Amino acid sequence: MKKHRNALHCALALCAAAATVLLFPASGLAQSYPFKPVRMMVPFPPGGSTDIMARIICAELTNSLGQSFFVENKSGAGGNIGANAVAKADPNGYTLLFAGADNIVINPSLFASMPFDPINDLAPISLMVTTMNVLLVHPSLPAKSVLELIALAKEKPGKLTFASPGPGGTPHLSGELFKMLAGVDILTVSYRGGPLAMSDVVAGRADMIIDAVAPVLPRIQAGTVRALGVTAKKRSPMLPNVPTIAEAGLPEYEATTWFGVMAPARTPGIVIDRLNQAIVNALKKPEMIEKIRSIGAEPFSNTPEEFKELIRVDTDKWRVVVKTAGVTVN
Repeated sequence: MKKHRNALHCALALCAAAATVLLFPASGLAQSYPFKPVRMMVPFPPGGSTDIMARIICAELTNSLGQSFFVENKSGAGGNIGANAVAKADPNGYTLLFAGADNIVINPSLFASMPFDPINDLAPISLMVTTMNVLLVHPSLPAKSVLELIALAKEKPGKLTFASPGPGGTPHLSGELFKMLAGVDILTVSYRGGPLAMSDVVAGRADMIIDAVAPVLPRIQAGTVRALGVTAKKRSPMLPNVPTIAEAGLPEYEATTWFGVMAPARTPGIVIDRLNQAIVNALKKPEMIEKIRSIGAEPFSNTPEEFKELIRVDTDKWRVVVKTAGVTVN
C-alpha cells in the first residue's frame, strides 16, 4: 500500500510540475523576451522615408528592451517580397515587419495574386506614424482653392492632367479618390517616380500632383507650386494656413498613409503586448516626437486590436478606389 501511495504522490508531483510549465511559460517569455537580436524587415530599399522611420524605432527599441533591433531591407513587388518573408517566418518575435499602408491595405486590390494574406498571415502590433500628402497645382493654373479646381475640371473635362509618381501608391490613389469624390474627369499621367512627376508640374507640363508635405515644403515656400489642401482630416503643422481637402470642399475626403510594426501570425500574445507597450512608451518621448516630425510624419500608436480594425477598414476603402479607377500593376 505504501508503495502505491508513493507512486501516487510521484504522479501527482509530476502532474503539478507539468501544470506549472503549462501555466507559466508566458510570464517566463515576457521576462526573457528578447534574449537575442531582433530583425525588422523593411520591404523597401534603404535610404527612403520608410527605412528612416524603421531605423528610428529600432534604435529606441534597442535602448528600451536591451537587445539589438536591426533593419534588413528586402524590396520588390511593391513591398510584397519583404512582407511575405515575415509572414512565412517563425512566429517567435524575432522577425518583425515595418509595414506601410501601401503594401498591407492597397496591394491586395492591385495584385491579381498575393503571396500572403495581410490580414490572416500577419499580426498587428502598433502603428508608429501617420503621414499626409498635399494637393499641389502649377501657379499658372487659374484655381486658388479646391472648389475652384473642381469647377475648372468640370468646365474642361479630360483636359487637366494629374501627375502620378507611379500606379497604385498612396499619392496616385489619393488623386483617384479626389476625382471620384469630386466627380471630375482629370487625366492621370503616370511617371517613373515622384521626382519626374514633380519636375513636370513645376515646369507646367502637368497641372497638379499629390505629394508628401515635407519634401515639397521648399517648393511651396518658393512659389513654384501652389498648395490647395492637405489630404488628412487635420491640417499639417508644417502648413497651418493650408486647409484640409475635406474642409475646403470635399467633406468625405481623407487619404492618409501610415507605418507600423507587425509580426507573423501566431506570434505569442505576450510578445505582441511587450512590443506594443515598448512602442507606445517610445512615442511619448519628446526626442522621438521631434525626430518623427522632422521627417514630416506624426507619431501615432494604438492597440493591436485597433491596428487590426484600421487595416480592415482601409483595405475595404482602397479596394473601392482601385476598382473604380481601374488601376492595375504589371
